[in-house]
Amino acid sequence: MTSETTFHEAAPPPPAAPIPPPPAAYHRMGLVAGRHEWWRPVAGTGMVFGGAFLLMLVVIAVTETAGVVLDRPVDAEGMVTWGGLGDLALSLLAIALATPVVLLAAYAVQGRAPGTVASVEGRLRWRRLAGCLAPALPLALLTMGILALLPSPPDGDGGSEWAGTSAFLTALAVLWVLVPFQAAAEEYMFRGWLLQAVGSWFRSPWVAIAPQAVLFAAAHGWGTVWGFADLVVFGLVTGWLTVRTGGLEAAIALHVLNNLVSMSIAAAFAGGLDSDETAADMDAAAVAVDVPVLLLYAAAVLWMTRRRERAGGG
Repeated sequence: MTSETTFHEAAPPPPAAPIPPPPAAYHRMGLVAGRHEWWRPVAGTGMVFGGAFLLMLVVIAVTETAGVVLDRPVDAEGMVTWGGLGDLALSLLAIALATPVVLLAAYAVQGRAPGTVASVEGRLRWRRLAGCLAPALPLALLTMGILALLPSPPDGDGGSEWAGTSAFLTALAVLWVLVPFQAAAEEYMFRGWLLQAVGSWFRSPWVAIAPQAVLFAAAHGWGTVWGFADLVVFGLVTGWLTVRTGGLEAAIALHVLNNLVSMSIAAAFAGGLDSDETAADMDAAAVAVDVPVLLLYAAAVLWMTRRRERAGGG
């Protein structure tokens, strides 16, 4: 009897799953994520700023009408006033309404998912946002702590009184509800829409980053040369972080906590929220404190980003 040996060939390995292509650079999302012709970024920009301005007018009209009905006092310019906190709250709300306008423009004008304004993943990445809040909070507190030690400017009020527990807690409640939406709206407009609009035409990220930084500073009004320069630097650094990390999370985290910390401290003092001063009014000493802390934050975010990339995380 002849034994017969049967050889079985090993089954071929399954084909390897295709490696997904890397996502497009953030500043190019307006080009690759939807319909693109040269005029779409222009039309969308008109819609964003025109729509935001229109909504601000609506807020003003509603509050002026309500003020007349309720016999509210008027300020030196003849506008109805609701007090320091009330006027600030309305201003924050008016700015916050820009975010839905940006998202609508991305969808209606460029035919892309609104989430592509937030990040290359088509959504706001909440874990990244939380991670960026960790270094942003102590650095914002550090900035305010150092500024508090600097000599008061000659035209300063020279001292402040406690606002009172009730007034302070009320102000905190209003600020902590509205400021995150206000700060995020500014990021969606400048580091989001404008950066991607210019990036639709130019491959270089710095060509896309620079214009929005200057316009961001201009939007805060003209105070001092130092204040304008500080805002430009803020726009450049957060614009670079947005491109490098692929989303708005780092910029939103820093902007939100900068505003929250400074406004919350101001709310502790009587009349602290009545001031019209903004970051545009900073002097040279304040800028000398703010810029290094801003660069330190950028270094921390870059370290976290590289660590996440080495770990293969999203």
